[in-house]
Amino acid sequence: MNKIINILKPTGMTSHDVVSRVRRILNIKKVGHTGTLDPDAAGVLPICIGKATKVSELILNKEKSYICELTLGASTDTYDSSGVILKEGDTSKITKEDIYKAFESQRGEIDQYPPIYSALKVNGKKMCDLARKGKADSIEIKPRKVKIEHNEILSIKDNKILFLVKCSKGTYVRSICHDIGEYLGCGGHMSFLLRTSSGKFNLENSITLEELEQYYCDNILENYLYDIDYVLDKFKPVKLVESALKYYSNGGIIDSRRFTTDNLDNEDEYVRVYCNNKFIGIGKILKNNNTISIKSDKLFIE
Repeated sequence: MNKIINILKPTGMTSHDVVSRVRRILNIKKVGHTGTLDPDAAGVLPICIGKATKVSELILNKEKSYICELTLGASTDTYDSSGVILKEGDTSKITKEDIYKAFESQRGEIDQYPPIYSALKVNGKKMCDLARKGKADSIEIKPRKVKIEHNEILSIKDNKILFLVKCSKGTYVRSICHDIGEYLGCGGHMSFLLRTSSGKFNLENSITLEELEQYYCDNILENYLYDIDYVLDKFKPVKLVESALKYYSNGGIIDSRRFTTDNLDNEDEYVRVYCNNKFIGIGKILKNNNTISIKSDKLFIE
């Protein structure tokens, strides 16, 4: 089975827990997720099975959307409600105008400091593991460029703010909450997080782990699986002639006389490769003296 499943992760499970559960249900070893969701968070978690794990990084790089609740008045060491409160602040004088202005500071391309309790590595070791061992002071946290495409406040009630955010890979929504709390001077932390989309996957086309097991037992799981090329729609399609398939599969470079496509102008461009109307992999376009050829990058032939 070389497919992708969009799992609706529940709270209380790590992303690795979800992977382990999928392995047990489907009795398949090669399973991987496409972007960690914290245990306290729920939502869309695409899972790659078999050779589909080769495209997990492509899904990971896609834009993601969340609905989040920010609680003002207390900051924590984890930037969420699971952590230890580090400081508390008065929110009584903060106006809605102040809050909207704070959210404006979290838009576009920004430098973001990740939480120390995160899976990012320093010298090969996860920051969260170092922090739990009391070595937090030894960690130099460096800012990272992230892009927040959109954030929108949905409601403000007392010290609770519900908002929508669309952001790039690597963005920590926890850090957005923490930084808004710092901007307002009262502290803040994330008290709820639901991932609503990851690339083409969303809540509407997700299934729970319980549904996965039921659909598998009922032999209808195929209706909820996605082909690998479903996530490669941004790559142009290339049709390989049948006589070139074996040579291509063995790493050979195929010239343009043996494949058909349109508008291939960029060297190192990645494409979807088909043969006999069947998806066989990802190819890379090569150019030499205005001659176009293609070389295999990833093969998905079963």
